[in-house]
Amino acid sequence: MAFLIDLLIRLAILLLSTTVLAAGGHFGSGLIFITLFVLNWLYAVVFEMLAAAATPGKRIMGIYVVMVSGLPITPAGCLIRNLLRAVDFLPLLYAFGTISMLLRRDARRLGDLAAGTVVAYRHDVQFAGAVGEGEPIAPTVSLSRRQQAALTAFAWRSRRLTPQRADEIAALAAWAAPTGATQGSAGSLSARLVGVARWLHGARPRAARAAQPE
Repeated sequence: MAFLIDLLIRLAILLLSTTVLAAGGHFGSGLIFITLFVLNWLYAVVFEMLAAAATPGKRIMGIYVVMVSGLPITPAGCLIRNLLRAVDFLPLLYAFGTISMLLRRDARRLGDLAAGTVVAYRHDVQFAGAVGEGEPIAPTVSLSRRQQAALTAFAWRSRRLTPQRADEIAALAAWAAPTGATQGSAGSLSARLVGVARWLHGARPRAARAAQPE
């Protein structure tokens, strides 16, 4: 439904542009082709990179695009998922994309799989996989989106790493993007970075939850 709404919007813009620019001769024809290119390739990119992370059709249907980790969509992810729309269209009428969505429980098309993105309900986001276990730790410095994404990616993969390898990667991450989880704190460095990632995802320490009034 969101796709059909966006399609109608794009067709309306194209029809209006064609009507206005048709009188411009060859120059007007050139502008029409530019408009067609923008609507086909940049329409979704522009809207998904805004704060809402959704085209008008997605906003109407209450859905938006996020990284599979649950963090906001990145410019690279947005470009990849929309450029690979051409592959999803093959061989005709989004056949590959439709088959991919029907065969997967998370309904991700090929562009989403390549970009590491997922279309989620705005009020019911489900993270793909676990972020790791441990006590949430509040970061003591402000973290950029890129740093938050890196921490979440590390926490997401930490269960599949040996403790030694996890600590090696954590040491590099802590050096490149300080979070306040320093070597002098209690516990392993990897566990502390996982704790910061859990805090970023809304988890809070047990003591803080117990102190909250009913």
